[in-house]
Amino acid sequence: MFKTLTLAVTAATIIAGTASASDGHKALSGSNLRSAISGKTIHLHTPIGSTVPIRYRSNGTMTGKSSKSLATLAGEKVTKDRGRWWVSKSQLCQKWQNWSDGRAYCYKLSVNGTSVRWTRNDGRRGTARLSN
Repeated sequence: MFKTLTLAVTAATIIAGTASASDGHKALSGSNLRSAISGKTIHLHTPIGSTVPIRYRSNGTMTGKSSKSLATLAGEKVTKDRGRWWVSKSQLCQKWQNWSDGRAYCYKLSVNGTSVRWTRNDGRRGTARLSN
């Protein structure tokens, strides 16, 4: 989808790499990143004002769901997908079965409460909301 947003937004496709101290966002890495994501849902904000929820299970799997119209706009053939996620160095990496053409992408994340900023390893950026 905008290939995972390309859907992970770009949905699941997650948070701005280096945050300034003035906005309160703190970069996540290593075990802090794994703890912040494991068992949680990230709701990726899309350019058209909707969100794409991505559920990160503690076993390293993930699921995502998009509206049909958003999937169509993003060039995705399916509205639901699953994949795997892992932490590598200071990044959240993920690979969908279908979305994003099945390519793996890694994201630098920063959080302030439930507010998330992400930067993908190809330079795409966005925001999201974190929930249980």
